Amino acid sequence: MAQTSPSTANPLLRLWRNEDSRGVIIQILTMVVLCAFIAVIARNVVINLANVGKEFSFDFLMWPAAYDIGFSPFIEYTNKSTHLRAAVVGLLNTLLVAFWGCILATILGFILGIMRLSSNWLINKISYVFLEFVRNVPVLIHILAIYSLVVTLLPSAKEALDIGGGAFFLSNRGFYVPSPVFEPGAGTVGIAILVAIVIVIGFRRWAKRVQDQTGRIYPVLWVSLALLIGLPGITFLATGTPLSWEIPVLKGFNFKGGMALKPEFLALWLALSYYTACFIAEIVRAGILAVSHGQTEAAHALGLRNNRTLQLIVIPQALRVIVPPLCSQYLNLTKNSSLAIAIGYMDITATLGGISLMQTGKEMETMIIVMGVYLVISLTISSFMNWFNQRIKLTER
Repeated sequence: MAQTSPSTANPLLRLWRNEDSRGVIIQILTMVVLCAFIAVIARNVVINLANVGKEFSFDFLMWPAAYDIGFSPFIEYTNKSTHLRAAVVGLLNTLLVAFWGCILATILGFILGIMRLSSNWLINKISYVFLEFVRNVPVLIHILAIYSLVVTLLPSAKEALDIGGGAFFLSNRGFYVPSPVFEPGAGTVGIAILVAIVIVIGFRRWAKRVQDQTGRIYPVLWVSLALLIGLPGITFLATGTPLSWEIPVLKGFNFKGGMALKPEFLALWLALSYYTACFIAEIVRAGILAVSHGQTEAAHALGLRNNRTLQLIVIPQALRVIVPPLCSQYLNLTKNSSLAIAIGYMDITATLGGISLMQTGKEMETMIIVMGVYLVISLTISSFMNWFNQRIKLTER
């Protein structure tokens, strides 16, 4: 009778010697050790908090915040509001500066990147010196410098610059603009705008499909503009123009009414934008240089001018090189916005991770929320950029 070897008789040893099974077992053991490590840390945190008379809970979010936030353009806030509402205001302020910062940084970055490739010696050298200076100075210094310039160079509210015929005012208290007042029927106009956007997207896809199949080209840009302006415009007039404007008016030492962009927001937005734009400029320059010069020569041979060659031939191909590192710069700009606390801009770090933390003594809870917020924002930006990168990548046969 044949003897079974111990390796075949023992099922655990047989699983371990199988390469695929061994890989799964190692991953399971790693996760068990990691979860046990996290559980030990959490237990120690709870015990240590109990020893100093603290309890791990998020009940503090419902307590009155008892501090003011000078810039809350989206939702109403008073010092009687809760810490949760203060955190929401800080989150919206973070998203506001990150969104507009990414837009302005992208525009400036593309302009500076193209200037770096200019054949004009003066333009090339000016952009080179600017890029090297900005990139080699810490971003916090830029933020403080721009904030100092805004506060010291701009006039006081009583001597504010009238740059819009009595509707727009610029002072060291901020940039005051009229604020919209929505009246009954404004919702219908909003629906018309959404319908126009859906129709434009559908029309663009249909026009592209027709062009691929037949070669016929439709005026997509002009039709899209006509839809986006015409449909909401007709709806706006048909509903009796349900929109009015509240004009800022100087009363005492400051303006009342309207909407104000505070100097803290302006300084943070400008500093983060041009600082990040300098890194984007180098990414754009590298992406353009990655496109074969033969593409440019072929375009010129067909009679295309330099600007049309750049717009139609070079940039679309360069985007495949530009987009992946561009995502990292968007993430850097968003995370650098946490430096806003240095100039008093009330973002999520300054509200929940700053004043709320000091008032409640909930260090662990507030930091967990703040880190979770930045994690979700970063993953959202990464997911969107990955989707966009998939859309523009080369399709291979």
